[in-house]
Amino acid sequence: MNPLPLPRRHALVTLAAALPALLLARTAQAGAEIKPQAAIGKAAPPFSVIDSYAKTRTLTEFKGKPVVLEWSSPSCPFAKAQYDAGRMQELQKWSAQRGIVWLTVLSSHPSRSDYLEPAKAEAFNRGRGGVPAALLIDASGDVGHAYGAMTANHMFIIDRRGVLVYAGGIDDGEAMNAKEVLRAHNHVRPALDDLLAGRPIRKAVTEPSGCALAYAG
Repeated sequence: MNPLPLPRRHALVTLAAALPALLLARTAQAGAEIKPQAAIGKAAPPFSVIDSYAKTRTLTEFKGKPVVLEWSSPSCPFAKAQYDAGRMQELQKWSAQRGIVWLTVLSSHPSRSDYLEPAKAEAFNRGRGGVPAALLIDASGDVGHAYGAMTANHMFIIDRRGVLVYAGGIDDGEAMNAKEVLRAHNHVRPALDDLLAGRPIRKAVTEPSGCALAYAG
């Protein structure tokens, strides 16, 4: 069992200045003390959660297909940079063409400032060009806690057997602007290449970075 790493840093965006303050200590945000169930090489935690159309979605419905889980946030500059660069949408489209199910997850609690009700979340994601198979509204944080999702751009890959095979960052750039994203080395695409080719994932665990997810409390 491979332990999943804590993020290198979190960016907490203040409402007043809308600028990230980077915290270098490996500390977890509220709610992260809940022990995650996810572990590389083990069955991915099941879930049942509504999507942005209020339809209940489960991991079971995608049985037999590779699945990518992308945690995101409407207020995070790191997530925004990925979409401004077009990298996230490009990877979503590339995945769909190869039968990979891409699920974007918003784990913002209704008490937090960046929570969006389902219809507004869908409008936001469409506005930034997102094209996942579904946008999951994890308002309770149950899915995020089960996987140990810590930050926007925290990524997980599940193989056709339902086994977790990758957990970590989207890339090595920790970028807050599009130009930096384009220079970064993406971790998810090579992992998916390995998966589709039937090879072991060469780099199955990387350190996530970015904005702390807005769990309750």
